Amino acid sequence: MSHKEKKRGGRIWGPGMVITIVLLLLSIEFIGLLFFTKLVPNHLLIAGGLILLTVVLLICLLTNDLRKKLRFFLGAILAILLIIGLVVGNLYVISTYNTLVRISDVNTKTSAIGVYVLTDDPAQSIEDARNYTFGKLSNLDLENTANAVDQIQNEVGQGISTADKEGLTELVDALRSGECGALILNHAYVPVIEEMEGYENIESEIREISLQLVEESLDTKAGEDAAQVVQNEDVLQLFISGIDTRGSELIANSRSDVNIVATINTKTHQVLLVSTPRDYFVPLSISDGARDKLTHAGIYGVDCSMDTLGMLYGYDINNYFRVNFVGFVDIIDALGGITVNSDYDFTVGDFSYVKGANNLSGIEALAFARERHAFAEGDRQRGKNQMAVIEGVIQKMLTPEMLKNYTSIMDAVEGSFDTNVPYSKIAELVRHQLEDNSKWTIIRYSVDGEGASEVPYSMSSRAYVMIPDETTVNKAKSLMDRVINNEIITQSDAQ
Repeated sequence: MSHKEKKRGGRIWGPGMVITIVLLLLSIEFIGLLFFTKLVPNHLLIAGGLILLTVVLLICLLTNDLRKKLRFFLGAILAILLIIGLVVGNLYVISTYNTLVRISDVNTKTSAIGVYVLTDDPAQSIEDARNYTFGKLSNLDLENTANAVDQIQNEVGQGISTADKEGLTELVDALRSGECGALILNHAYVPVIEEMEGYENIESEIREISLQLVEESLDTKAGEDAAQVVQNEDVLQLFISGIDTRGSELIANSRSDVNIVATINTKTHQVLLVSTPRDYFVPLSISDGARDKLTHAGIYGVDCSMDTLGMLYGYDINNYFRVNFVGFVDIIDALGGITVNSDYDFTVGDFSYVKGANNLSGIEALAFARERHAFAEGDRQRGKNQMAVIEGVIQKMLTPEMLKNYTSIMDAVEGSFDTNVPYSKIAELVRHQLEDNSKWTIIRYSVDGEGASEVPYSMSSRAYVMIPDETTVNKAKSLMDRVINNEIITQSDAQ
């Protein structure tokens, strides 16, 4: 081999070629990940691939000759920046994909069935209570209770004695009187009991010695009673639920304190948020026409909440997005706070809010969204505030600051949120937004009603409920119809 050929060979297999190969491999991995995850439209993927190839070729030309030091130095700097960008990009894509897969397509619900004794009872475990008489409900949550009984009997290795009680108060009274040594009760019923006169301190009177988890598939039935199924492929209807649990884990069967139906039209870029007060007195999908507070539908699973709202508004709602209160705080803090518009000046504990724009942290936004006693409209205004917070989160997520806090946002999302919307649909929505980067219009509406005292399906005594104002329900239906039919509406239409 001639000296000239050796020099040419040295240049070909020198640092420049090593840099080029590394960049090509990272670029192929990055484009391959984007293709696999389907988060980017194909035309943008192709354009991005061509741009990456052009930059890699430019770096190759700049670094192919060590003797041209300035050119090599510029190429090396460009290569380092591109390598950093590709590594970070790969990590972002992998993190996004893994998080979305874990929180999406959740089509099961878990009922947490507790075994409770009096606080001063000597039993510390289910084994200690094996010979007790276990009180259980005879008219509510029968399937979950039966499954829990089977699990308890398997755990203690023998049959257990049970006593059926009709109603929550009768069940608690049997424990208080000593007729029963323990109760088998859905975890979600405990805060319901606290709503009843004479039982406000029940949580301090009883102690949980065992928790049985009963898992089943979601079973949405709203289509059987709903007037319409959405036919527009550009529309997604979504039940947004904020569940009444303070732990870090999601528990499916829990009261839903936030009950919002989101009608999302990706063609007109409109999001209609319709809030329904938690005390709305409506038939549940599982109650054979008996009315209950809407919040209690969550006790029987998120599918019951969706079905019940589907019956109310005449649409088959079978997609949900759910967050617990801890997740609510974490996601807003991860976003670096949000801006929320308040209709009033008011104070909640240590937090004060002004009419107009408020920059809020997660805990401040939570207090804002949960307060109702400061307003004449009570729960209806709380629903409006909850929608204002959701709007604040959406608007913040559409800003460049989303990228700055991306890793912490992904960490906050996982474990605090879940949805049964499949990953493929979420990826489609992401692709659509990347394709046209359009601004979204968010319209908010809250149905109304009149306060009354009734006996809800899930309770044994009278409680405050809100009798629906059918005029506002029909208005909500009309707004949904217009968004679904690709009409452009404004906030003034929702007044």
